[in-house]
Amino acid sequence: MKLDQKRWDERFKGKEFAFGREPNPFLKKHIRLLPKGKTLDIAAGEGRNAVFLARQGFDVDAMDISEKGLKKAQKFAKEMGVKIHTLSVDLDTYKIDREKYDLIANFYFLKRSLIPQIKKGLKKGGRVIFETYTLEHRTLGTGGPKHARYFLKPNELLRIFKDFHILYYREGIFKEGGRRKAVASLIAEKR
Repeated sequence: MKLDQKRWDERFKGKEFAFGREPNPFLKKHIRLLPKGKTLDIAAGEGRNAVFLARQGFDVDAMDISEKGLKKAQKFAKEMGVKIHTLSVDLDTYKIDREKYDLIANFYFLKRSLIPQIKKGLKKGGRVIFETYTLEHRTLGTGGPKHARYFLKPNELLRIFKDFHILYYREGIFKEGGRRKAVASLIAEKR
């Protein structure tokens, strides 16, 4: 078992949801900008975003390295009366199918080598919704990853998707769920 899998299985093993059952606030607020259809939720964890998307009529593939997280996601989906397809994968080696998805969601998982696959995995006219921490977050002392490679540099997310049509972008310090965080958030369409 990989160290990442062991760490996330440990985080998700309890009955409580590590990040709660509510979807990411940025996703919830901007759901109307997202095309319904075949959807990929990258690093889906316990499925809060995947289940939300399924409840809105999206056909969701939820992928994560943690089998414990994905089992909770399946149970949660069943409780909510929806179906999601879970994929237990290691994103260090997994290849996203080419032009398969209408929407790819990526929340708080930054693996720069995966970006070209996200782009290729979207159909023409498909959209990506992406949100994660910026370097500025480390100065807030409110948690998050330890290593600098897991943080975006200023305007990095905007530059990464410069070949896409940017529908929405924000970057800064925001208060959500009673906690301050420094993030970059983007919705962009493949041309």
